[in-house]
Amino acid sequence: MVGIVLGSASLFIVLSGFAGLREFTLEFTSIIDPDLKAETTIGKSFTLSQQQAEDLKNIEGVTSFSKIIEERVIATFDGNNHPAYIKGVDQNFSEVTKIESVIPIGGWIYPETPQSVVGWTISTHLNVGANDYGKSMTLSVPKPGKGQITSQNQAINQVKVVNVGIYDINEEINNKYIFTSLETAKQLLNYNDNQITSIEFKLNENADEDTVKNKIASVLGPTILVKNKDQLNDAIYKMLNTENLAVYLIFTLVLIIALFNIIGTIIMAILDKKKTLNTLYNLGASVKDIRKIFLYQGILMTLIGGIIGLIIGYTLVQLQLSFKLIMITPVLPYPVALQFKNFVIVMLTLMVLGVIASKIAASRINRNLVKTG
Repeated sequence: MVGIVLGSASLFIVLSGFAGLREFTLEFTSIIDPDLKAETTIGKSFTLSQQQAEDLKNIEGVTSFSKIIEERVIATFDGNNHPAYIKGVDQNFSEVTKIESVIPIGGWIYPETPQSVVGWTISTHLNVGANDYGKSMTLSVPKPGKGQITSQNQAINQVKVVNVGIYDINEEINNKYIFTSLETAKQLLNYNDNQITSIEFKLNENADEDTVKNKIASVLGPTILVKNKDQLNDAIYKMLNTENLAVYLIFTLVLIIALFNIIGTIIMAILDKKKTLNTLYNLGASVKDIRKIFLYQGILMTLIGGIIGLIIGYTLVQLQLSFKLIMITPVLPYPVALQFKNFVIVMLTLMVLGVIASKIAASRINRNLVKTG
């Protein structure tokens, strides 16, 4: 039973660790991820009419939405170049996301101004600071079209912006986005007034996501795809789920090995109690009844061991949450999370394997064994 205790405790701790890593990973992406995002399935951009914008405002469950323009650009500052994505946003973007909460240096852009906010990694590569109005950053994109190019102006669109803030989310995002006003992005890409690449939505806490998605899709038309947070981060979810499944299977194998001890223990008990089994048989107990004795013994050992293991696992996870016993860095504790489903997964796995192991052991009892006891 000690093996079952250690196996169940280990499985619970590992599942809690992966749950903590999942929350830790998604905590940062959720800062700038909207509840829903509408993107076109044809081309890069689409047109949002005034009537559609009014219809979106009237959808029940939508708190706010922000019009977005995204495109790959080359940022240049003080002789340094760096590839990035411009993300032109309107004044509602700070309501849809928590972007202002992750700007440790400077501040957020003013609407309809040639300003920018860059990530920490981009700031390092370009050597650009915040609120340096004496120097501007140049954003460049190739011009679409055909024909012979005779000058740089014919090949490239450029805008100059003043960087007013530096955000810090995670390494990937810090190296990806340069936020500007929607008007600046339109100027750079020669977009029309109503031309955008996506719309990001913030929903009410009690809103039904599927219902709101369907209403947004009906307003914007069949060429628009509406995604939720899970779909926006599907690559991260797939990676985390795959790793979680792999570790779960490995520790389930450890439990299976531990449950071989249950089989051995029950078989040893059967051989040790042969005379007692013979007595029970002569008193009228059937072979089936005698098998049930050892089946219940194995199930009881599994159940008690699992419960003790879960208590130990819960205690260790709670200690990590409360006292930060294991640290990744001097300031960052190893993330763990207590989730009810992990209790269920461990006990369900353990009981299924325990019943199978107990049945295998109990099946060793036959009529010849109890007769010759």
